[in-house]
Amino acid sequence: MARTILVTGGGTGIGRAIARHFAAEGDGVVVTGRRPEPLAELAAEAGVSTAVCDHTDSAALTRLLDRLPDRIDVLVNNAGGNTDFDTDGEQDLAAYARDFRANLDANLVSAALTTRALEDRLAPGGAVVHIGSIAAEQAAGSYGAAKAGLANWNIDLAGRLGSRGITANVVAPGYIADTEFFRDKLSGERREQLVAATATGRAGTPADIAGAVAFLASPAARHLTGQVLHVNGGARATR
Repeated sequence: MARTILVTGGGTGIGRAIARHFAAEGDGVVVTGRRPEPLAELAAEAGVSTAVCDHTDSAALTRLLDRLPDRIDVLVNNAGGNTDFDTDGEQDLAAYARDFRANLDANLVSAALTTRALEDRLAPGGAVVHIGSIAAEQAAGSYGAAKAGLANWNIDLAGRLGSRGITANVVAPGYIADTEFFRDKLSGERREQLVAATATGRAGTPADIAGAVAFLASPAARHLTGQVLHVNGGARATR
């Protein structure tokens, strides 16, 4: 039976790969994003439904509810990114506070607000999957703090949703090529360092993350919840 999948921030990169994966499996996919142009391209290419939404904005989320189905089988909280790449360079305390909060809003608050807004529509036996980051385990400023907070908050979420058979997990990518994450500011030298840190000797791809998300949303993962699945090619090993 076809499921209904909501992918936030899915116009490009990892979110786009996730949306295309589920659409290719015959699921009904709704993709949100802040920019209409990439959403329109994805809709034409993959046959998904789209809606413009800023998931840090509670009013925008409330409006989005009117455009969504009454039942969501899988929620993928992908919206986010390191907002430090978009700062204006100001260094005073007010700017520091603003920039720190921007990462928290983009990567933690957005996921919490979206999940809360949709909690009553999540189907029994469904799944919530957040996109985290290897940065949660490393020194990565407010972005790393936000992703670490996301992983911790997810533990509470898994406990709340578990009685309905709904799982909640985090997929934490390492370096993933072919995304807009670095805003074209990644030097060749830094890219080589990131690849060299892996055991597999290559950069990750959006399809790698899409596959991990699909597994966590599948029948095979119904007893897997409250976890962080690291997809980083061994750049940070766990035990």
